Amino acid sequence: MNVQILGPGCPNCLALEANARKAVEELKIKAEIEHVFDINKMVEMGMMMSPGLAIDGELVSQGKILSVEEIKNILKSKSC
Repeated sequence: MNVQILGPGCPNCLALEANARKAVEELKIKAEIEHVFDINKMVEMGMMMSPGLAIDGELVSQGKILSVEEIKNILKSKSC
């Protein structure tokens, strides 16, 4: 599983990344977490507001900092 945080590195992006890392750790799943800083890549993925969260290349959230629980729910639904 590939978890991508999309954003320029602002505090909101960093908070989302921290929550994503914690969610992956708590679920004990194997996932690669990467932070995408390239604006062209973000637009290509359909993101219009940062921060964004993508799972396996699919944009699943944008414009808000998801909680650890919200991310865990998304990850569980994607891993089924």
